[in-house]
Amino acid sequence: MTQLGYTLSSEEHGPMELVDIAERAEAAGFDFLSISDHFHPWVSAQGESPFVWSTLGAIATATDEIEVGVGVTCPTIRIHPVNVAHAVATVDEMFGDRFTFGVGTGENLNEHVTGERWPEHDVRLELLDEAMDVMEKLWTGETISHRGEHYTVENARLYTCPDEQPTTIASAFGPQTAEWTAENADGLWCSGPKEAPVEAYEDAGGDGPRYTQLHGCYAETEEEAVETVYEYWPNGSIPGELGQELPTPAHFEQAAQMVEKEDIAEAGTTTSSDPKDHIDSIEQAIDAGYDHVYFHQIGPEQDAAIEFYEAEVLPSFS
Repeated sequence: MTQLGYTLSSEEHGPMELVDIAERAEAAGFDFLSISDHFHPWVSAQGESPFVWSTLGAIATATDEIEVGVGVTCPTIRIHPVNVAHAVATVDEMFGDRFTFGVGTGENLNEHVTGERWPEHDVRLELLDEAMDVMEKLWTGETISHRGEHYTVENARLYTCPDEQPTTIASAFGPQTAEWTAENADGLWCSGPKEAPVEAYEDAGGDGPRYTQLHGCYAETEEEAVETVYEYWPNGSIPGELGQELPTPAHFEQAAQMVEKEDIAEAGTTTSSDPKDHIDSIEQAIDAGYDHVYFHQIGPEQDAAIEFYEAEVLPSFS
């Protein structure tokens, strides 16, 4: 059965607002939440970037049953995997069986801030592979040392540790990372109704849950929705691999100058107030092979979107 979720956009909302949104989404009947892990917003108009692990602690105490995942963390450059493992272990304990840890190879936007070089994708995948090895060893609760190509760990032990390995879902867009995900993670994390990552994941033997995020904006009129997306999320219409390579919000703002309002719909962003269009978007993702589909309401009008989904969209999938 398909699970429907809601995005907690750390780029657009402060920590306590994210907690409030989480509570409202649970009350509305969403099955799960996904919260982003960013050091910077994509563009300055979004305006926020709270530390995700602190926010997750508050969400754990404010919600009761809804599942929550971080989508996704890069545990390789900005934060040493020892510290990420520590954060995940604590949050996993707080949520019980409600938490999913999403990982990925990251974006330059967030990872360059410590002054480390931003490597090419093959190296980033090597970093992720070794980081996962370190974290999984720490989650056993044993004392470990590790001397690898990229990381050193000496006499480290997590005393607050889950009884079982945290559920880990990996982000993948290309076939190489999808194959790595099939071998090393419990499921696949993606964005948009892309069929190719699912096919590559399944061809490599992956049989876990498959998550994808759908971007949109519910507003009273489509014109208002397009205006909101154009102001707050023009980065969604920037093509190619620039999303992984540009280093600052200012660079994204420069690239976004090439985006026209007509490009919003072409990027797959739903801006209609017709429930059928939102339902069709979800069904398209399901047809592409995803069993966990979550909606990102772009902009400040979160209450209206949650109420719209509760009344007009979620009942079609119950």
